[in-house]
Amino acid sequence: MSGSGFSPGFRGRTHAFEGRLPPGQYPTESFPVLSAGPTPHLSTDDWTFTVTDETGGSRSWTWDEMMALPQQEPTVDIHCVTRWSKFDTRWRGVSLDVLLDGVDTAADYVVAESYDGYTTNLPLQDVTDGKAWLAHSFDGFALSPEHGGPARLLIPHLYFWKSAKWVKGLRLTLDNEPGFWESAGYHDYGDPWREQRTWSD
Repeated sequence: MSGSGFSPGFRGRTHAFEGRLPPGQYPTESFPVLSAGPTPHLSTDDWTFTVTDETGGSRSWTWDEMMALPQQEPTVDIHCVTRWSKFDTRWRGVSLDVLLDGVDTAADYVVAESYDGYTTNLPLQDVTDGKAWLAHSFDGFALSPEHGGPARLLIPHLYFWKSAKWVKGLRLTLDNEPGFWESAGYHDYGDPWREQRTWSD
C-alpha cells in the first residue's frame, strides 16, 4: 500500500469518497480474492438454495427457479475486514426478501451455509428490508468461482466475510450461532463503520 493510503495503482481522489470510506480502510480498484479454503467449482445443474426454518421446514430453489425470480441490480460499496474497500460494485441477483417471503418464523437469527462447509451468522433483520441479495453476477458477467460463483450472499453494510461465497442456504435459528470466522475470533456482527473486526472491538 502506498504512503497515501491508497492501494497501488489507484487513481482516484480522496474527496470523491468522503463519507463512504469506513475508518481503517483503503480504496482499491482490484477485487482481492480471499477464502478460508480451496475454491469449489459447482455446476448450476447441481446447485440448489434452501431456506430452513427453526422447525426444520424448508423450501428450495433450483438454479433455473432462482433465475426466474424477480432480479435486482444493486450498485454498492463493499468493505473487507482486511481493510480494502471497493466502490460502486455492480451486481445482479435476487433480494433475500423474495426468498424469505412467506416464511413463518419466530427466529431472530440466520446462519448462512456454503457448499464448502463455511458458515456465518447474521441477525435476521440484517438480511431483510432490502439489505441483502443472493448474487449470481458481477459487473455484467456470471460470478466467477473465485468470487463465490455460481452464487454468493451480498450484504454490503457488513464486512465482506458475512457475504458468504458458494452459498447453499439459510438456516433460521432462535439463538445466535457463531459461524466459522466468528468462532475463530472475528467480531460477531462486523460493522465496518464501527471497525468491528475482532471480539475485542
